[in-house]
Amino acid sequence: MQEPLLGAEGPDYDTFPEKPPPSPGDRARVGTLQNKRVFLATFAAVLGNFSFGYALVYTSPVIPALERSLDPDLHLTKSQASWFGSVFTLGAAAGGLSAMILNDLLGRKLSIMFSAVPSAAGYALMAGAHGLWMLLLGRTLTGFAGGLTAACIPVYVSEIAPPGVRGALGATPQLMAVFGSLSLYALGNFMPNSPRFLLSRGRDEEALRALAWLRGTDVDVHWEFEQIQDNVRRQSSRVSWAEARAPHVCRPITVALLMRLLQQLTGITPILVYLQSIFDSTAVLLPPKDDAAIVGAVRLLSVLIAALTMDLAGRKVLLFVSGYAVGWGPITWLLMSEVLPLRARGVASGLCVLASWLTAFVLTKSFLPVVSTFGLQVPFFFFAAICLVSLVFTGCCVPETKGRSLEQIESFFRTGRRSFLR
Repeated sequence: MQEPLLGAEGPDYDTFPEKPPPSPGDRARVGTLQNKRVFLATFAAVLGNFSFGYALVYTSPVIPALERSLDPDLHLTKSQASWFGSVFTLGAAAGGLSAMILNDLLGRKLSIMFSAVPSAAGYALMAGAHGLWMLLLGRTLTGFAGGLTAACIPVYVSEIAPPGVRGALGATPQLMAVFGSLSLYALGNFMPNSPRFLLSRGRDEEALRALAWLRGTDVDVHWEFEQIQDNVRRQSSRVSWAEARAPHVCRPITVALLMRLLQQLTGITPILVYLQSIFDSTAVLLPPKDDAAIVGAVRLLSVLIAALTMDLAGRKVLLFVSGYAVGWGPITWLLMSEVLPLRARGVASGLCVLASWLTAFVLTKSFLPVVSTFGLQVPFFFFAAICLVSLVFTGCCVPETKGRSLEQIESFFRTGRRSFLR
């Protein structure tokens, strides 16, 4: 019988060398929530997803209205509507590309706050649009902001949350995206920088203060701080292209990347973008706008359920047995930020978002032409097949990360010990 990963001896499996094993009390302090300030910091961070969620589904009621518009400058043809619906994903891909640099250059916090600038500009352009180009540019800018926050917010939340509640907090970006709103700067002062990011920049005292603020003054954070500090020091430089080919770096990045691709290939983005138009072409009893509102309410309820159950049931269970908004919606964002190695986390998260939204663009741009040519059944059969592939991928490749620190998760990929998953 294999010994548990953290109990194994030898240099290959000694996660935190030269440190005595923590007492049960220390482990409890690290793994459970002792200070509610982490909720405040998380809330301030995920406010950026308000705008992202609103912008993503903005076209659902707007496209039918513009298609009926009597204003020749704003009247949309089917081809123009497909561009208006899909160009958001190109902007999101560009945002993910930018996050590959900004995540580590500015840090998680400033990158999230910076996203408010293109978001506000995009909304202003669409609100005052006098032609198609203003609609497309505004949509692209809001997509850019969404892609940037999609890469930065899950990383920030996973890095500040203790393992015991990281599942619940990791679901909040998706929860805020479902709400849809625009607000970010007001609560910026309640967001300390990620302690791991500060340590990677040699700002140890600031990192300790940030961790103490997040965990609370009545909790001894020095043991957790020392473990994070040791791991950061062992990985003081950014990963090189040669090192990126090593299994312990390549494998988690591949898992995260495939999770993001499969999530988009399930068809969620074109469905949300064209939701009201989809209901227009079906024999539903309620008006299409009411059906779209019902879908939005179900999504919100589902993400709430995911947030409450993720740390109890585990990530993989929800991926297997739940619908999109309970499973593949919030959980893949969380798992992406959990499994990526520290040295490559900033760049790799941006790469995942870039690939994700390029995939979303292809699907969203082609959805209306495919439906016009072959009918709704063809894309939905494709989405169903992808869902089956996702189940197989989950069973074979996705690790269970519930209750594990980010350092333990990284150690699993480094050592390959399957006992970690039990």
